[in-house]
Amino acid sequence: MEIKYLGHSSFLIKNKQAKLVTDPYDSSIGLKFPKVEAEVVTVSHQHFDHNQSQLVNGTSLIIDLPGEYEKSGFRIFGFRTYHDKEKGAKRGENVIYKIETEGVSILHCGDLCEVLTDEFVDQLGSIDALLVPVGGFYTIGPEEAKELVKKIEPSIVIPMHYNHPKLNQKNFGMLATVDDFFKKMGVSPGQALPKLVVKKEEMEEEMKVIRLEISS
Repeated sequence: MEIKYLGHSSFLIKNKQAKLVTDPYDSSIGLKFPKVEAEVVTVSHQHFDHNQSQLVNGTSLIIDLPGEYEKSGFRIFGFRTYHDKEKGAKRGENVIYKIETEGVSILHCGDLCEVLTDEFVDQLGSIDALLVPVGGFYTIGPEEAKELVKKIEPSIVIPMHYNHPKLNQKNFGMLATVDDFFKKMGVSPGQALPKLVVKKEEMEEEMKVIRLEISS
């Protein structure tokens, strides 16, 4: 399977049968949402920068609630979390999704605002690739993201939801950059990859933190 980064918290995940898109965004955030097709769309919460499922062509299944789903070689498990540190009192709920396909498990955290408890992490089970917000303010920041990585122990970490020069700085200028996260992790960001091809049998024991290009 392969993963492409569409920007903000949106990814295109492709298996041999179909495609899945996470958190499609309104282009008013500053990035233009690309033309994509997918059979499945996951929405972590109902904010304009995460819930524009109508922009994804060909969608037959839209998932925006906790639960268990299956479609076109994808198994998706949604878990309720919160978009703030006050049990949703400020920004409501957030759903994190464990996506299983072709033997690989991916955790998309949406706008997660708290480091998950050990009990919650145990409930999730094994995670191969962690798609984690690192910008802070609306989500966990670099330090909390590092703590979450330590708890989950994935093989691959891909940061998302961070400040980018093309983002509307009025709304997102307070976010940390992706470089802030790499510094906190103590690793070099290296060259951004256009996509990541993931095969379970080729995963290495040493964890990798990977920066993906924003696909247009």
